[in-house]
Amino acid sequence: MHESLTIGQLSARSGVAPSALRYYERLGLIRAERTGGNQRRYARTELRRVAFVRISQQVGISLEEIREALDSLPASRTPSTEDWARLSATWRARLDEKIRLMTKLRDDLDGCIGCGCLSLQRCTLYNPGDSLGGEGPGARLVLAGPAGQPTPAR
Repeated sequence: MHESLTIGQLSARSGVAPSALRYYERLGLIRAERTGGNQRRYARTELRRVAFVRISQQVGISLEEIREALDSLPASRTPSTEDWARLSATWRARLDEKIRLMTKLRDDLDGCIGCGCLSLQRCTLYNPGDSLGGEGPGARLVLAGPAGQPTPAR
């Protein structure tokens, strides 16, 4: 394998722990070849795949979705700039919604941080009589939407 990296070298270059790299390999996100002594060797191009995985995770994309995106590339090649633009476009609406919610949280942080509110009259997350309990587990309301109305959780 020409210009290959050991797992330690890939870890040092990418900033990703060897255990995470082995996990990425098990999931099919990156590939390694084995030496005669059964040691992993990674092509230098795997650095770009690791970077793609890390950036995608940082914006909230699941490892399963990342694997599907990488599998969509011809011959499982390393993502190019054009690939990133195409793949990230499919995630744009979700990212825009997260940005909107985070901006709303930042702007409303003075009034409420979700559960520390001392005023049930003003709290936009208040659920009198647990009326939303029948809809299943987890949060059902998030930050107030337009005109102070609660926004359904997504």
